[in-house]
Amino acid sequence: MANPRKILVTSALPYANGPIHIGHLVEYIQTDIWVKFQKLRGNKCIYLCADDTHGTAIMMSAQRKGCSEEEWIAAVSEEHQRDFAGFGIEFDNYGSTNSPENYELCKLFWQSFRNAGLVRKEAVTQLFDDEKGIFLADRFVRGTCPKCAADDQYGDSCDQCGATYSAREIINPVSTLSDTTPSVKTADHLFIQIEKLHDFLDQWTQSGEHLQSEIANYLKGHFLNEPLRDWDVSRPEPYFGFEIPDAPGHFWFVWFDAPIGYMASTKQYCDRTGEDFESWWKDPSTEIYHFIGKDITYFHTLFWPAMLKVAEFTLPKKIHIHGFLTVDGRKMSKRDGTFVKAETFLKHLNPAALRYYYASKLNNRVEDLDLNLKEFTTKVNTDLVGKVVNLASRTAKFVQQTGLSPEYPEDGGLFQKAAEAGDAIAAAYEACDFNRAIRLIIELADQANPYVESHQPWNLRKDPERQQELQDVCTVALNLFRQIAIYLQPVLPEIAEKTNSLLGDPIVKWEQAASPLTGTPVKQFEHMMKRIEEKDVNNMIEESKDENETVEAEENTTQSTDSAQPLIDEPLADEITFEEFAKVDLRVARVVKAEHVEEANKLLKLTLSLGGDETRQVFAGIKKAYNPEDLDGRLVVMVANLAPRKMRFGISEGMITAAGPGGEEVFMLAIDEGAQPGQRVH
Repeated sequence: MANPRKILVTSALPYANGPIHIGHLVEYIQTDIWVKFQKLRGNKCIYLCADDTHGTAIMMSAQRKGCSEEEWIAAVSEEHQRDFAGFGIEFDNYGSTNSPENYELCKLFWQSFRNAGLVRKEAVTQLFDDEKGIFLADRFVRGTCPKCAADDQYGDSCDQCGATYSAREIINPVSTLSDTTPSVKTADHLFIQIEKLHDFLDQWTQSGEHLQSEIANYLKGHFLNEPLRDWDVSRPEPYFGFEIPDAPGHFWFVWFDAPIGYMASTKQYCDRTGEDFESWWKDPSTEIYHFIGKDITYFHTLFWPAMLKVAEFTLPKKIHIHGFLTVDGRKMSKRDGTFVKAETFLKHLNPAALRYYYASKLNNRVEDLDLNLKEFTTKVNTDLVGKVVNLASRTAKFVQQTGLSPEYPEDGGLFQKAAEAGDAIAAAYEACDFNRAIRLIIELADQANPYVESHQPWNLRKDPERQQELQDVCTVALNLFRQIAIYLQPVLPEIAEKTNSLLGDPIVKWEQAASPLTGTPVKQFEHMMKRIEEKDVNNMIEESKDENETVEAEENTTQSTDSAQPLIDEPLADEITFEEFAKVDLRVARVVKAEHVEEANKLLKLTLSLGGDETRQVFAGIKKAYNPEDLDGRLVVMVANLAPRKMRFGISEGMITAAGPGGEEVFMLAIDEGAQPGQRVH
């Protein structure tokens, strides 16, 4: 390229507290595809990552293993890098947040905050595990929900009612580290006053350039519409991490040093290659892209830009956020065998198959991706084996002796049409709309295969007088196959390499798809892609089952989410019949009156009209999301035949429908004007 772009790309840092699984791989495969595409286009693009290694969880894991924290994270890093390599994920540098480079950069950031007058001290009271001798993060506490009295809930939120609270509010708290009742202790913490950067963050997040629209709207509606809370960036000893130089006995919280790990990994890359670190992080012409999961949106879209702004480093051009992985429509589960470790997948199936399936599903929106195992098998076998590889396997053997025709034959415009499709495919890759890129590529295979079928090279080879025609037909087929292999190279580098071996023309740049290959030898065809067998999928699932594990696996998270504020999702409910659904009477209703409920933290009292003189009283848990005066006259959808429920504040005679996890994140379903109160929702 005449003017190649300079691009720095990161994925979220995997937490050094367990193995890589297929949920994690959504992000790393997505990022790797985008990076490989940029390199194929001729851009200067580096892909950086590291293990996120600090925090209480690492201390506890090392303690259980009977080793030092350094020994623990070294072993985990080796496993992580092995698994990534198994899936063809190539980093230009893979580091650790527990590195000298990271410590030096943390000191630089810290001094910047000090110089800006943004650091303050405050005494914080927390639960303390006396047996382990440590303060307890919310996720290390379980007990009874203070809102609905549900048992065995985490110390920050309730799975049953969706309430959020502090660990000190939970009833009968128990430390998950020692199964003992924690005490209450107070220690000083250091805070960054991020509210002083509110105007900058509002402008940066709402510019329309750096974030997906749904993320920008989420931040505006849930955080930037009110003063930002000061950010607690320290933890008292004991804590595995970096001790703060001007605050002995206090350590930077894992979320302070984790994103700086992107830069530390860059520093290691530059030291190894002789490149200039500041040209990557202080040159405005460098494009910085972060790929993360939606559960760590809060830190990457508010705190991280604030940190970079204060320390005067280049801000990200784009933070691309993806959803979670489900398997067969449900959250990954150890009990069901759908919590599949990368290591286990590699024992049973070709990693190229997962790369292709994920690519065929990923788009540029914040949507969850479902790995439907039957569709996975069918799609890979049909698209890759039956359509793509089939082009080469059915024709290469017929020109092994002659090679390709010296001039490209007439093909009815197939090659030219595929060459012209390159711009649209490239645009889809660039936009992270891999689903569209794959559809466009497979359309080319769908056009190429009928050409082979109609010319039947297996019959031409039997006629001595038609050998030139045979060579021409195979030349066309192999060139169409090569175009597809070039377009698929970011997704399937292994097939691209095998294409290189077959045709003797290494795929190194995107533009090769625009020029046909002629007059060159064709080597013996070697197997490129094995069909997925159902038994292999079943064996993988069986090996992944843990009969003793009855809880669903954690989200597909990377980087420690301790104290994070994730975007929450729920799995699909169990299937019901149409008859069962028909029992639910959904009706359009109009809010006649909305009132606060004294002494209720979450409830509003709604009087709903169902048309005529029919009204219902409903208590709805939407107080934190809606003001009563904003609801008067609004059309809503209500469950009209729900049995009345006696509550402390009165009788609730139905339920309104809404989405979201609760609290401030509630979104009532809207009804277009024209619908009338009392009409049934079908």
